[in-house]
Amino acid sequence: MGRRHKGRPIDGVFLLDKPPGSSSNYVLQRIKRSFGAAKAGHTGALDPLATGMLPLTFGEATKFSQFLLDADKRYQTTVKLGIRTDSSDADGEIVEQKTVSSDIDEALISKLLVEHFTGLIEQVPSMFSALKHNGQPLYKLARKGEKVEVKPRQVTIHNIELLAFRPEENEFDLDVRCSKGTYIRSIAEDLGMLLGCGGHVKVLRRLESGPYKAESMISMEQFEALLTNLENETDEVRYKALDTLLIPSYSPVEHLPKLSLSDQQKEQLFQGKPISIEQPEDLYRLHVLSDDQFVGIGVIDDKQILRSKRLLNTTS
Repeated sequence: MGRRHKGRPIDGVFLLDKPPGSSSNYVLQRIKRSFGAAKAGHTGALDPLATGMLPLTFGEATKFSQFLLDADKRYQTTVKLGIRTDSSDADGEIVEQKTVSSDIDEALISKLLVEHFTGLIEQVPSMFSALKHNGQPLYKLARKGEKVEVKPRQVTIHNIELLAFRPEENEFDLDVRCSKGTYIRSIAEDLGMLLGCGGHVKVLRRLESGPYKAESMISMEQFEALLTNLENETDEVRYKALDTLLIPSYSPVEHLPKLSLSDQQKEQLFQGKPISIEQPEDLYRLHVLSDDQFVGIGVIDDKQILRSKRLLNTTS
């Protein structure tokens, strides 16, 4: 029997605009307690320095978190030239300072972005990343002063654009659309080295994750203001108001083609029985025809047999 979780069995996705200075887990736990939720998780941590899009999944929506972890992302970042840090961001210790050449301009930066940071590239992740070595996150080893060999990884930069260059401040802003696993800190570090002066991430903000756009985010200030307005209400009224902030559990897989099942087909699926169905071979988002209830995802193989891939608990 699985472990029972205390709290309400609510399902859905909350799009948090994470504030600076807090860990992803800290804000997750804060919001989970406010919702009184039994189960919640985040879909790709942001560093304490970083702000922006942090999708939080509740209940059955946690079953589809991997789709968000694997999804493309969009970031905006400010790179500070002339200073390298051990973590490649502003939270780290300074390890080197160099004079920034007056020859560095928008044209040179843009040229290097096209030549070295567009398309499929190789990155060496920072020792301050969450990648694991022998079960230990690299950032924990780094904080102990331990160093291990980190192998390069291939990532894809779909688009990288120079938004602004402020030579008087030795700073510039980038907009980056990239694949999962891309380290913006590594881009800042590598670009700084190519410019001959080093650099680090001063500001980092995630604007998009998979299907979710910046305009849909809810800030911590907005959330706290709502809680204040609801503090004298009953739990029932408070939770009803908070639940309106959630978007559907199927939103992480909304890009998948939709397949509607009859009530009989739904029962067969939940009994683990394969279903013969005339549809193209693909991964599908499954709904029930009678009430459009989302029940999970399934795959149709080359023999046109539908089998369940991940099903929701529809009995609670």
